[in-house]
Amino acid sequence: MLDANDQSQIRIMLVDEHELIRCGMARIINDEYDMDVIAQADSGETALSLLESIVPDVIMLDVKISGMGGIETAQRIKREHPGIKIVAMSSLSDGVMPARMLRAGATAYISNCVSVSEMLRAVRLVHSGQRYITPRIANMLSMARREEEKSPFDNLSEREMQVALMLLESQKVNTISDQLCLSPKTVYSYRYRIFEKLGLSSDVELTILAVKHGLSDASNSKRIDS
Repeated sequence: MLDANDQSQIRIMLVDEHELIRCGMARIINDEYDMDVIAQADSGETALSLLESIVPDVIMLDVKISGMGGIETAQRIKREHPGIKIVAMSSLSDGVMPARMLRAGATAYISNCVSVSEMLRAVRLVHSGQRYITPRIANMLSMARREEEKSPFDNLSEREMQVALMLLESQKVNTISDQLCLSPKTVYSYRYRIFEKLGLSSDVELTILAVKHGLSDASNSKRIDS
């Protein structure tokens, strides 16, 4: 294996709130001769803080990361560190999330159920300047374009989408306001606008609509208190 300081290695940061997943991925990646995991983060905020002192080539970012969420994390990384490539990872392979993450700056989008070899291939491709999308996800995006399908979530602004995703994760208004540096009143205003644009009247309806349009995994969905 090459020395960890060898510049020919692909320097990788892992961003996932689950330590067990990060450690498993790090073990697999560090076994590769041309890759080195140089940092791990459990939230978007932690990742951005680490980027003040280290510069990875590739960031592997879980789409449903806690805190500010995958979309804003990707946007801020690309805005503040445009040279870093982002590989978005998610169990959500259809609906609006793949397109949103790609627009936010991800260079690749892979499903959490891909093989190890496909994950490593995605990292190498984005590092070489190419894009990569898991074949099934690419097919879904292509079908959506051909059929001109439009999700109601496409009507939400980036901030509204971010708040909606945090609501779907059962985060309370005070928690959301703290993490986004907004007042609780502003968060309630966003929640009202989200419901108005989507034609909803409760958080439960938001969850049902999110599952229907591939924004949330039905197996992981939890009831959200109003």
